[in-house]
Amino acid sequence: MRNAAFRLLWTGQTVSTVGSAVASASVPLVALLVLHASTFEVASLTAAAWLPWLAVGLPAGAWVDRWPKRRVMLVCDVIQMAAFLAVPLSWAFGLLSFTVLLIAALVGGFAKVFFSLAYRAFLPSVVDDADLLGANVRLQGAESAAQVGGPGLAGLLATVFGPVSGVLVDALSFGFSALCLRFVRADEPPPRPRTRLRTEIAEGMRIVIRDPYLRVLVLSGGVANLALNGFFAVAVVFLVEDLGQGPGVVGLVLALGEVGGVLGATLVSRVARRTGTARGFLWCETLVVPAMLLGPLAQPGWGLTLFVLAGAGIAAGVVGSNVLGATFRQRYCPRHLYGRISASSAMVNYGTIPLGALLGGTLGQTAGVRTAMFAMVGVQVASLGVLLMGPLRRARDFPQVTLAVDSPVEGAGVVGGGR
Repeated sequence: MRNAAFRLLWTGQTVSTVGSAVASASVPLVALLVLHASTFEVASLTAAAWLPWLAVGLPAGAWVDRWPKRRVMLVCDVIQMAAFLAVPLSWAFGLLSFTVLLIAALVGGFAKVFFSLAYRAFLPSVVDDADLLGANVRLQGAESAAQVGGPGLAGLLATVFGPVSGVLVDALSFGFSALCLRFVRADEPPPRPRTRLRTEIAEGMRIVIRDPYLRVLVLSGGVANLALNGFFAVAVVFLVEDLGQGPGVVGLVLALGEVGGVLGATLVSRVARRTGTARGFLWCETLVVPAMLLGPLAQPGWGLTLFVLAGAGIAAGVVGSNVLGATFRQRYCPRHLYGRISASSAMVNYGTIPLGALLGGTLGQTAGVRTAMFAMVGVQVASLGVLLMGPLRRARDFPQVTLAVDSPVEGAGVVGGGR
């Protein structure tokens, strides 16, 4: 894609995603190996990172619609850099505690809420509508590639320099992302005239509730995130304590599993052309269920292959559906309302992530990690059932028109949205 602004955005996000992928393995390793945390405490770190979606998700969408998106992203990158830089600094001065780790995850999570909403709304200002699918494929492909290298790098850093070094890499990656954003130039649409915050929040919620496509995607996504994050919140504990693996092997196993995400990003456009965007989305979501079943069947030695296959299948299905779902929403939702519509969706989708992490941690602590992972497979089946209750089961493609919305003064009702 010959677009300088997109290349800068893509480069910054790729490096930042590598850092976050490193931290996703490093933070639990710090908790387990440095602070000797319990299964529930490790899972609570994931919960803390996503809890802000429940706290500020809805008003954040309305606020982001009012503000320049690039500036919001810059500020959030700096906040996340400072939050995670506090961890290695605390360790260097002998002050690191589980509380410091929890606060870093929580502060970083609040900044991530605003960054994510601004980022999704900003992308259509950087690329043309016709290029959105290709842009999302490149971004998701880079993210998947980062997820492949990140855990392996985390394991290597933990083995050579200690687990805390991975958190430092994450902090520095946010600084690099901010530097790239500093030079991105794009024509953002002017913000809409402000109304009451409550009115703007209600407008976004009303659109999501009334539209059959957005509604089913939100409900299914919320259940799926409950399942997936309950599953992965205890994954490192499962590999370290149940299977007896060290940091290097844990990083390698997680990295190999993420190869599936690269495959999903590479093939999703071809799948969408052959089956249709809606059917391709359903196939991707369906793939996740049998893949999850393999994870808790893993054993030490060659039995670890099952966990790798589980990770690969989950990553392929999730990345493929994310590409198709994100492209649909960016084309379907009016740009001036995208922030609040996205926030209403994300509050449900991401709000269940801390609940899933706490559920996985609680089940892992009381019934065993393997039992907790099997339970999350059942929840994922329910997510697929929700999808099949909506219009997607009959559609070949997502709607190709932009959502028509009445004036907010008249109630923000949905008018259009045919195939």
